[in-house]
Order: sequence, then C-alpha cells, then structure tokens
Amino acid sequence: MNATLFRGVLVGALAGLLFGFDTAVIAGTTEGIRTAFGLDAAGVGITVSSALWGTLAGALLAGVPGDRYGARTSLKVIALIYLVSGIGCFAAWNWGALLAFRVLAGFAVGASSVLAPVYIAEIAPAEKRGMMVGAFQLNIVLGILVAYLSNAIVTGMDLGALDWHVKFGVTALPALLLLGMMFTIPDSPRWLAARGREAEAEAVLQSLGVADPAADIASYRQSNVAAAARKPRLSWARHRRPILLAFGIASFNQLSGINAILYYLNDIFAAAGFDSVSADRQAIVIGACNLFFTALALTVIDRIGRKTLLLIGAAGLTVMLSGVAYVFLSGQHQNMLLWLLIGFIAFFAFSQGAVIWVYISEIFPTDVRSRGQSLGSSTHWFMDAIIAMAFPLVAAYSRGAPFILFAGMMALQFAVVLAFFPETKRRSLEAIETAL
Repeated sequence: MNATLFRGVLVGALAGLLFGFDTAVIAGTTEGIRTAFGLDAAGVGITVSSALWGTLAGALLAGVPGDRYGARTSLKVIALIYLVSGIGCFAAWNWGALLAFRVLAGFAVGASSVLAPVYIAEIAPAEKRGMMVGAFQLNIVLGILVAYLSNAIVTGMDLGALDWHVKFGVTALPALLLLGMMFTIPDSPRWLAARGREAEAEAVLQSLGVADPAADIASYRQSNVAAAARKPRLSWARHRRPILLAFGIASFNQLSGINAILYYLNDIFAAAGFDSVSADRQAIVIGACNLFFTALALTVIDRIGRKTLLLIGAAGLTVMLSGVAYVFLSGQHQNMLLWLLIGFIAFFAFSQGAVIWVYISEIFPTDVRSRGQSLGSSTHWFMDAIIAMAFPLVAAYSRGAPFILFAGMMALQFAVVLAFFPETKRRSLEAIETAL
C-alpha cells in the first residue's frame, strides 16, 4: 500500500468513524434529553430516530451527485455538514433545535454510508478490496467505541445540565479533521475514466501503484462503452438481481436489531438492573468487542468470502438473540445479559457488520454504483429509523418481544443467504458486473 492508496482508504475510513460516533453518541444522552425536555417514551423514540430520518434522506440523495461530481467532491460537502451539525447539537437551545441538528447529522451519516465505500472500492485492488472497504466498517465500530468512551468521560466530569450538550459537541473534532484530509486525496480513476478524463485517470492509477495502468484504462473503456449504449440509470429490468441483493442484505442488517441495541444499550442494561455508571462500563465492553471482531473479520473476508461470513453470523445471532429474549421474558439470569450481548456483537461484527458495505459497493456497475449504493444504504436507514422509533414502545409492552422478532429474522436470513447470495471475493468489479 503506497501513500496515495493509504490516504484514500484512511479518509474513507475516517468518514466511517464519524458515522459510528454520530450514530452511537445518542446512547449516553437519552436520560439527559428526557429530563431536559420532559419527554415520554414516544418523545425519546422521536429524538433517537430523528437523525435516522436525516440519514435516510442523505442515503437517498447522495447517489446522483456522487455519480455526477464524484465521491471525493461530494465527501467534502459531507465533512462540512458533519462539522456544522456537531456544533449545532452542542449549542441546541430547545428540543426543536436539537432535532434539526440531529437530522443534519443523520444526513451526513447517510451520505457518507453511500459515498465512502464507493470511493474505497473504486481505488482498491481486487485482491484486497474486501479488507480495504471493510476499513470503513472497522472505523464505524471504532467510532462507536470512541462515542462510548467519550460519553463515559463526560459523565465522569459531572457537568449537570451541560452533560448531553458536550457529548454531542465532541463530534465536531473528528469532523474538522475529515474536512482537512479531503484535500489530500485524488478523484477515483474509474469515475475520471467514465467522464472521459483518461489521462487524469491513468495518472491517479500510477499514484495508486497500479502495475499496468494502461490495461486498467482499457478495461474501464470497455465497460464505459457498454454503459454508453444504455441510459446510465438504475433499472429494475437491467439491475434486478443486484437490487434484490442490496435490499436483502441491508434489510437483514437492521432486522438483527443491531442499531436499536446500540442506541438503547444503556436503557437495556438499566432494565436488567444495572446503574448508570455500570451501564456506561458495559457499553465500553460491548464497543471493544465490536471493534475486535470486526478487525478479525477483515483478516479473512478476502479468503473465506462474504457469503460464508454471513452464514456464520446468521446462525450465531439467532442463538444469542434467543438467549436475550429468554432473560427478559423469564426475569432470570440477568447476569448472563452482558455475555449474551457480547456474543451478539461478536457474531454481528464478524459477519454482517464487516460485509454489508463491501458487498453493496461490489454488485452494481460503475455507471450506477453510487445510485446502487444509495438504494442499499437508504433501505438500511429506513429500516433503522422504523426499528429505532418502535423499539422503546414495543419494549415498554414486553421487554423480550423485540428480541424474539430479531431472532426470527436472523433464522430467515440464513436460509435466504444460503439459497440466493453469490460470492464476490477476489473478483474485479468489471467481472462481477458481467456475472450479475
């Protein structure tokens, strides 16, 4: 990996860190927000899910400018939005202002979930693409862990009413770093070639350390000629299979309950009898486990493949979620809750967490890749918003009910992946395009 490739992967990964930080920071603020604004369970659900509706909008809208102006240019704007939203949440003067800036933060998360994996996929060599795009996911879980650590540190500062303001405001620091680093990376060579800028594309390939840039340019040219013969739009008639695959992997990712559990982690531990300090510590353990098993998955994703990881994860998640449901329904063995959630995070991080952004970034043709990623990402965030808003309401009725649903969905996922998902490891993007 040379310096240009390293910076490109690092910038995409840093976008992932902000994704994780902005997503998970809410877990340590729900009690402070509830108290500050006198919110009931529905109000807390609206607050948590507000960012997710912004995320859905960002995911839906990022594809077109990503294809038109390139992922690099679009990510500059996204970095600026991250910065503004972090400062705005820190300064939020009422509930409405907080919701507005959380929606803005969500927009940046959704857009970066589309464009950062696309950028990395288009600059990475085929034999290392899974690991490199997976660096985006690794930094998402690193961002989650950083959020939990940050929340615990701020809680220990005993800031009173300022507590939740500061927890949100810390997110502005990595946003500023991302904005500065965006000016150190080149445009994607595939995007440049698709715009007829082949000389620039070849120069970028040389800077990325490609052994035979001319051969890659010829491959891009052939793909672009085929794309020019059709309108560059996402079509059900032409892209039915990748659309269904993207919809499936994105939906099952959230039907595992992963983000609902991360958003309400402190509340889940509180429901099992842990105090706020213990809940913060347990959250850090969960975050560290998430990071470790994501890193472990990235060492094997290009060897054993995406499909195998998904099957392993679906089986393990079914068992762990069933155990969590039993703890809450029976009211017994609360001491096992932490271990069951650690097992849940381990199986998720080793499978769906490591695979989702890699897989979606691989299965669409270059001319509609950002739009295809947008479809998969928006499906992911739509399911996330619905589940995050419904989780506290369903859990108030029955603490075990959400986990029964999640376990059933993971059993279904195992069957769907086994029957319908193709393997994409170590194949060029152009070869995958031809096969699908």
